[in-house]
Amino acid sequence: MDHQQPVTILLVEDDPGHALLIEKNLRRAGITNKILTLDTGRKAVDFLLKEGDYSADVQPTPLLILLDLHLPVLDGYEVLKIIKSDPRTKSIPVMVLTTTDNPQEITRCYELGCNVYVTKPIEYGKFSEAIRTLGLFISIVKVPEQ
Repeated sequence: MDHQQPVTILLVEDDPGHALLIEKNLRRAGITNKILTLDTGRKAVDFLLKEGDYSADVQPTPLLILLDLHLPVLDGYEVLKIIKSDPRTKSIPVMVLTTTDNPQEITRCYELGCNVYVTKPIEYGKFSEAIRTLGLFISIVKVPEQ
């Protein structure tokens, strides 16, 4: 992402190992943006809507969300449905980043409003390469101002 548009990346991932690998490989791809990691869907929704523990927080803008589907408390589908139906958050780009490659699940995510769907490979080397490639993509993405 260029210097004219500093974007905070919100990574919603409950697996600490995956979160670490994602951040490490985004950094290897040259992403220098702030990355904020939250480990439940509820925390992500509260953060984005400034509710609960995040009611007093100042939300960084603009945002780009990397969202896992398999999350505790609220799953990624519920998070996607909530943020895409709220006028305060509906324009935030969401990249679903998950191990699920079921065509029905992919269709469901796009119907709920995700902007990009990426399947995380299981094998470490392929996973790392996929995230580095995603980082190159993220580096050219433009997101709307909030």
